[in-house]
Amino acid sequence: MQLIWLRSDLRLHDNTALSAATARGPSVAVYLLSPQQWLAHDDAPCKVDFWLRNLSELRHALDALNIPLLIRKASRWDEAPKVLLELCQQLKIDAVHVNEEYGIHETRRDAAVAHALKAQGIEFYSYLDQLLFKPGTVLTRTGTYFQVFSQFRKVCYERLHASLPRLVTAPAIQAPLGIASDEPPSHVEGFDTPGDSLRALWPAGEAEAQHRLETFTGSQIDYYHSERDFPAKPGTSQLSPYLAAGVISPRQCFHAALRSNQGEFESGKVGAVTWINELLWREFYKHILVGYPRVSRHRAFRPETEALAWRDAPEDLKAWQQGRTGLPIIDAAMRQLLETGWMHNRLRMVVAMFLTKNLLIDWREGERFFMRHLIDGDLAANNGGWQWSSSTGTDSAPYFRIFNPLSQSEKFDAEGVFIKYWLPQINGMSKKDLHNRARLDGLFGVADYPSPIVNLSTSRDRALAAFKNLPSRENLSPPG
Repeated sequence: MQLIWLRSDLRLHDNTALSAATARGPSVAVYLLSPQQWLAHDDAPCKVDFWLRNLSELRHALDALNIPLLIRKASRWDEAPKVLLELCQQLKIDAVHVNEEYGIHETRRDAAVAHALKAQGIEFYSYLDQLLFKPGTVLTRTGTYFQVFSQFRKVCYERLHASLPRLVTAPAIQAPLGIASDEPPSHVEGFDTPGDSLRALWPAGEAEAQHRLETFTGSQIDYYHSERDFPAKPGTSQLSPYLAAGVISPRQCFHAALRSNQGEFESGKVGAVTWINELLWREFYKHILVGYPRVSRHRAFRPETEALAWRDAPEDLKAWQQGRTGLPIIDAAMRQLLETGWMHNRLRMVVAMFLTKNLLIDWREGERFFMRHLIDGDLAANNGGWQWSSSTGTDSAPYFRIFNPLSQSEKFDAEGVFIKYWLPQINGMSKKDLHNRARLDGLFGVADYPSPIVNLSTSRDRALAAFKNLPSRENLSPPG
C-alpha cells in the first residue's frame, strides 16, 4: 500500500505525489497537524484556518475516490519520523510519497523521515511539484544559483522554449480499502478562528481556486500590467492563498496563462507575459531558499547589511502595525492586512519601505508581522519581498531608492478610493486635501486621525546616512 503525505499541496488535480502514489497501487493519504511548529514559523491564524478548511474540502474529494484521509499529530516536525513510521507499520505501507518543500526546516524534516522509513525497509519518494524547475537546475554558467531575477528569468525562458512542464493526471477511483477517513478539525489550539467576513473573502476548495483562475485568465489578465498597481481596482488574480496552500499549482496557472495568450509566454499580450513573470518571481525566491539557506535563518542575503544600525523604536513599530502612522496610504494598507489577511502587492512594497527606510526599523520585524497575519504567508516570497524593499536582499532596490508614501498614494490611489474605504474617519476630505503634503503635517482637522509619526524628508536622509556608513557599500554588492 502507498501513503501520500500531504503538506502544502491540498488538491486532487495536478498533484504529482498523489498521482504517482495512486499509479503504483492502493493509496492512503495523511496530514500532520503541527501546531507548535506552525507557531514557531509565525504562521497566521487565518492561514491555519484556511488550511483546515481546504483539508476538509479535499477529504470529500478523496472520499469520492475511496482514498482515505487520515489526520495525525506531530506537534513539532521532529516528531514526524516516529508518527509516520508508526502509521506505516500499522497499515503495512510499502512507500511514502511527498511533494518537495524548500525551507531549511522542511528539508531537514523530510531527510529525517526518509532516513527513519528506509531503515525499516519503507521507500520514500519526493517529487517536484510546487515549482516549474527543480532548484539546482537553473544555474549560472559557473554553476551557482542566480542572484538577479532578470538573469534567472532568461534561463527559465530558454528552458520553457525547450520543454513546457506538463500537468499530471488526477487519480482514478480505487477499490474501497475499509479504512475510514478522519474528520479534519475546525480549530487547532494556539490559533484563533478568524471572523466570518475574512473567511467569506477566501472560500476553500479547488473549485473556488479554479474559478478564480478561469475568471482572471479569461479577461482580467489582459489588463493586469496596467491595473495591478492600483489597490482600489480588482487588477490581481487573488490566487496567492491558494498557491501558498497548494490548492492550485503553478503549472495550472502557467497553462491557463498560456491559453489566454495563444501559447506564448515571452511575447503576445503584455498582461499575460507580466503575470507569467510574477509566477517566475515566486519561483526565483524558492530557488533562493535552497541556494542561500541563510535567508531561512532570518539572515540578510547581503551579509554586509547585517551591520545596519536599525532603530529600537517600539512605539513607532506599534503605530505601523496598528495602522496609526498618520500616513493614509500606509495606515489603509495595514488595516487591509489586519482585516482581510491579505495586502495588495504594491502596498506591501510601500509599507515595507516606510518601515525599513523612514522608520529605520529592522526588516525582520516587518517580515514576522506579515507572516503572523497573511493568509498567503510564504517564507520565500515574504522574505524575498521584505529583503528587496529593505535593500538587504537579492536583486534588491538600491538603498537610495525610497518610495515616498505621499507620491505613491497620489499615483496609485489618486481618487483616494482605497484610502477612504479603509480610513472612513477621513472620508469627508477631498482628494486634493488627502494628498496635500502640507495638510499631512498635522493640518487634517480630523480629530481621530493622528499626525504623521515621522518627517518623510529628514527620515529619508537618516536612512541614506545609515546605508552609506556600511562597510563595503559599493552598490551594496552581493556576496561572492
